[in-house]
Amino acid sequence: MNWSDDGIILGGRRFGEGGLILDVLTRNRGRRSGFVYGGSSRKRRAQYEAGNSVHLSWSGRLEDALGRFDVAEASRERAARVLDDAAALAAISSITAILRGSLDEGDAAGSALFEATELLLDQIEAQAIWPALYVRWELGLLSALGFGLDLEECALSGANDGLSHVSPKTGRAVRGSEAEDYIDRLLRLPQFLVSSTAPLGPGDIADGLKLTGYFMEERLFGGLNRGMPPERMRLVGRILKRV
Repeated sequence: MNWSDDGIILGGRRFGEGGLILDVLTRNRGRRSGFVYGGSSRKRRAQYEAGNSVHLSWSGRLEDALGRFDVAEASRERAARVLDDAAALAAISSITAILRGSLDEGDAAGSALFEATELLLDQIEAQAIWPALYVRWELGLLSALGFGLDLEECALSGANDGLSHVSPKTGRAVRGSEAEDYIDRLLRLPQFLVSSTAPLGPGDIADGLKLTGYFMEERLFGGLNRGMPPERMRLVGRILKRV
């Protein structure tokens, strides 16, 4: 059997003499893996950099077995375009590592993340834009994988205005003015995650990363008995140096 699809390369590992097992997030089939003959050669290495967009074909005897990839030239080579931007490179590494660590082979949720991931990667050269998009992407990842936060209304009063914090226990938004007795135990909710028109304020990116990072570590990767990918922790360090 065989199929063709668009994909985002998540990474690869050497296999045998010059071969490569490539991990890809596909548009229609979630995360998939396949063997690429000669994929680890120096000549072809740039084609398989994590974060690249490609069109590929898969062939194999069984759908759930390791098949073979035939991969066209990368339509977008993203890492090569930001080689002088350590934070952008760290973002590409974090995005692809999180997807590798959170998605199983063929996980249908991966397809729901494809468009958002492409959008984020396409903006990786825009230094003033991508950090906020990255935080929103992590928020969307949590939702797509069943760990979404409820940021629509206050968990205490039901009001939908003045939302300023999130409960680490429930993942629900609250008004800080109604939770003064235990506000130090809540996670700050940046307004750009509540409204797409809200401007970025001081500390918003850091607070957003803390918010999504908490639930990714506790619920997503904790539920999988895995730690947070180190690539994500390195990215946080890079971003916090810039904001």
